[in-house]
Amino acid sequence: MKVKAAFIFVAPEVDYKIHKTVIDTPVVHLTVIGVKNYNEAVPIAKELVNQGVKAIELCAGFGNEGIALVSKAVKGKASVGAVKFDHHPGFDFKSGDDLFNN
Repeated sequence: MKVKAAFIFVAPEVDYKIHKTVIDTPVVHLTVIGVKNYNEAVPIAKELVNQGVKAIELCAGFGNEGIALVSKAVKGKASVGAVKFDHHPGFDFKSGDDLFNN
């Protein structure tokens, strides 16, 4: 059975309507989508769950608070995991909680 999964990344100036793609393999149907902040990530995660996504992985730009917000938003309907750098090297070693939680 094919797993429906998603990877959400967070970065400035990203437009979730444009910055997305789907990778469809024999074992996983992976949606990759970018958001510019946590406020966009929450409804995107909910919509992905409504589309049948059962696993959501968050990029290292999500800090602890961002991970918690997405996890709470999907209400256990999908497993949420994260690549983890609380102080991300791509963001001058700042946490996503400081940059994207607005």
